[in-house]
Amino acid sequence: MFPIEKHHMATSIEDAVRALAEDETSQVIAGGTDVLIRLHEGHGDYRNLVDINKLDELREIRMDEEGNVLIGALASFTEILEHDVIRKHVPVIGESVNTVGGPQVRNRGTMGGNICNGAVSADSACAALVHEVDLVIQSPEGERVESIIGFHTGPGRVSLKQGDLLKHFRVRPGNYKGFGASYYKYAMREAMDIATIGCAAAVKLNGEKIGELRLAYTVSAPTPIRCAGAEEVAKGKPLTQETLAEIAKAVEADVRPRTSWRASMEFRLHVIRTLAQRVTRQAAERAGGTF
Repeated sequence: MFPIEKHHMATSIEDAVRALAEDETSQVIAGGTDVLIRLHEGHGDYRNLVDINKLDELREIRMDEEGNVLIGALASFTEILEHDVIRKHVPVIGESVNTVGGPQVRNRGTMGGNICNGAVSADSACAALVHEVDLVIQSPEGERVESIIGFHTGPGRVSLKQGDLLKHFRVRPGNYKGFGASYYKYAMREAMDIATIGCAAAVKLNGEKIGELRLAYTVSAPTPIRCAGAEEVAKGKPLTQETLAEIAKAVEADVRPRTSWRASMEFRLHVIRTLAQRVTRQAAERAGGTF
């Protein structure tokens, strides 16, 4: 049995926000793939739950009239990776969530939970960062929008406040149109493993040169990060192996990998440099470039 003391099944977004705001010990449960594990491990912080599983409006994936791609906080990984809007406009998001766990986890787990639990290894975080995704959040004071850039504030921490509920992710047209993007998850096992390093790149070309590079990593710093130094180095550079090598060298100054039981700092840095070249190259090729 799970040590749940209080379970509130929300009937609306407003009801969920009210329940979360009234009880400072409450936590949201959606897919449950993280929360139930923590309960099983005896974490007392998850005894009082606000269940949002009946809020079907949070499952919606669509494109609005302004060309924004909207992904509901309750949409499962499987729903995201199989949706035509995702495949056509932001396929790297589907590519990244397809690396989460196995089919059972992908059928239950959500991108909302994956981002909001603050895990430094979150598989969807890299893709969200390179597309500069917005988070549309409902709070007791009203709706607000936050950028994924800066949303992670530390290991396991995000900028949500008590009473906040993520409604959906929004990808603006300027953050996906004209970009080719790629994601690669390096893990010690090929299936159902937490990332040793995750890396995504989005590239917009200017002729035969890189007009813009967006490069992001997980498990390379205390939070998922974008690599401003490497991105600046890439601007205006031709599509050559020399450019890829420059990007790989520059990324060393952007990251802060550490040694853990999964991998040493030195090994992680080697993977980081290797993935900078591999993923940037594939993103550029998907944008129509050749090397």
